[in-house]
Amino acid sequence: MGVPRQTMEELKTILRDSPLDNEIIKIFGNQRFISAMEQIKQQIARENITFVRFEATDLHGEKAVYGVPMPRSYLELTLSAKSNEVDHSNTANYSSDILLIPDLSTFRALPWAEQTARVICDPCTVTGNPLRTSPRLIAKQLLGQLQSMGFSLHSSFTYECCVLGAPDRIGPKTLMFPATTLLSNHDLPFFQQLVDSMYCMGADIDSIASASGPGQMEINLRPEYGIAAADSAFTFRTGIKEMARKHSYIASFFTDDGLYNAGVLSHSLWDANGRRCLFHSGEKAVELSEIGRKWLAGLLTHSAALSCLMSPGLGCRSHIAKTVKDPKRMLCATCGCNDNSASFNIKCHGGREMHIDNKLGSAMANPYIVLAATVAAGLDGIRRNLNVDNVLNKAPIQQKEFAIPVKLDDALEALGEDHVICSTLGEPFVQYFIAMKKFEIETQELDDERNKCLEYFI
Repeated sequence: MGVPRQTMEELKTILRDSPLDNEIIKIFGNQRFISAMEQIKQQIARENITFVRFEATDLHGEKAVYGVPMPRSYLELTLSAKSNEVDHSNTANYSSDILLIPDLSTFRALPWAEQTARVICDPCTVTGNPLRTSPRLIAKQLLGQLQSMGFSLHSSFTYECCVLGAPDRIGPKTLMFPATTLLSNHDLPFFQQLVDSMYCMGADIDSIASASGPGQMEINLRPEYGIAAADSAFTFRTGIKEMARKHSYIASFFTDDGLYNAGVLSHSLWDANGRRCLFHSGEKAVELSEIGRKWLAGLLTHSAALSCLMSPGLGCRSHIAKTVKDPKRMLCATCGCNDNSASFNIKCHGGREMHIDNKLGSAMANPYIVLAATVAAGLDGIRRNLNVDNVLNKAPIQQKEFAIPVKLDDALEALGEDHVICSTLGEPFVQYFIAMKKFEIETQELDDERNKCLEYFI
């Protein structure tokens, strides 16, 4: 959502011309909030910013103080009021307004858009209660639980996406052609703008490599602590689409029967101050520590629910089905050390501290949901002292303990039956997620035509 020049002027003068009562000051952090607003005002004036986007992820100024009102349904795409039957009495009604409250630490001028800035927002009800279906708020809540236990999360996202040549007109029957020579000198400006712009936005790209699909490339983001890792992934996914358009390309994270774009969360547990990686064993540098094994046990135990949240599209499940050649054979989550065939790959090389690659996800998954679900599962492993030492002693191909549903319907059922994940992420969110996905299953044929090779999935 953008804010035009007139509202920008209000944003510039809010602290000077409008009184801030004690409650508002209390809510927004007293002097820290005022200081952040003052810095933003100075940046707006210095860079002549005339337009600010208030951005919030969906499931699939004065404004800084009071929030930006918008219909809740904008953040909960695909469901209609008629098909939405999952609201709790203390959850915002589907047709009601919500407020987008900006996280001022995410305010950035967009290098690829003239005189434009953006700020990431958290949605709440008009009465000030957090929206319980907000992926970013859920992720922040779980990271807060980690912090209260003396831990912090260091993580990064790796995405595959396709960069395709854009035809003059896009329709449901459009045939796209791959921009196959992206690494040639002709296309260097696109890469240069992508890397430089992401650096300015604080979403550092660690590496770019070509992948196996048509026009497909793999982008690694550098690891960050806390919610910043998911914020960077959100920024990257939006930014690459806009920059691709400027170079007459389309960047797509879409997955269907013919093409799979992977999404991997690399993560490690650190102490609360981010000084020491807790996945390292004190005895052998290549072995996962006791707390790391408990965390891994949580991931494996909840792998069925995680696969539903992290591979949420029908195309994602089609790819999973292709990996099971024998229809009678059950697909299982596995773990391994420096083994890219494993669902959870323990890595301890390449100049990084020991970390786990969660490879259950596709690029279509919401990064905040991926982060939240991973933390929820890992935390349960620590809290309940789960143990998977017997699994670690087997090769991935021999691990049969943790089944992953192949069909989306079965995955949704597994998610609903995972009481730990449901209670940790919140029943309103899980019930809404399941209802939304069932709606997508019912409208599969229409969605396949409408979304194929387009930029619908962010």
